[in-house]
Amino acid sequence: MKIVAQSVSQMQEETESASLCSMFAGEESFGIDTAKIREVLGRRELERIPMAPAFVAGVVAYRGDVLTTVSFRALLGLPENSEAGCVLVLDDDGGHERFGLMVDAVGGVVTVERRMLEANPSTLDAKCKWLFDGAYKMESGLMIQLDPQKLRPSRLAETGMFREGV
Repeated sequence: MKIVAQSVSQMQEETESASLCSMFAGEESFGIDTAKIREVLGRRELERIPMAPAFVAGVVAYRGDVLTTVSFRALLGLPENSEAGCVLVLDDDGGHERFGLMVDAVGGVVTVERRMLEANPSTLDAKCKWLFDGAYKMESGLMIQLDPQKLRPSRLAETGMFREGV
């Protein structure tokens, strides 16, 4: 009986916490659930796509495929970085759309308690409210949680909010 009780207790702890991959754009810290990240490719130069929306950083080769890569800096309205960014490979929930997300840097994995997620402040503009799922207060500052489903290139195009950048 004790073995079963420990397993149930461990399962409850796992559902009460989340593992986030920390990443950075400018001076800000963001996090995405590690279960949604397929791979971190590191710093990559991308091939630009003529006449693509501002949020499309370009394409990158990935295991025989070509992935459309979203520029997180463009979504936030930050100027382009002169250095190559880090690319994370993300899958949507249904596994139908795999895409890249370019950020300035990738940190480590951070474990947070889900109940500590705070709502977005009311002072955020509509684009940021849509992109952000809330924030965790960390010792080093705020870590803003992102939902990869909202970062899919097709979903960004559907909203119409990011056609000309932020």
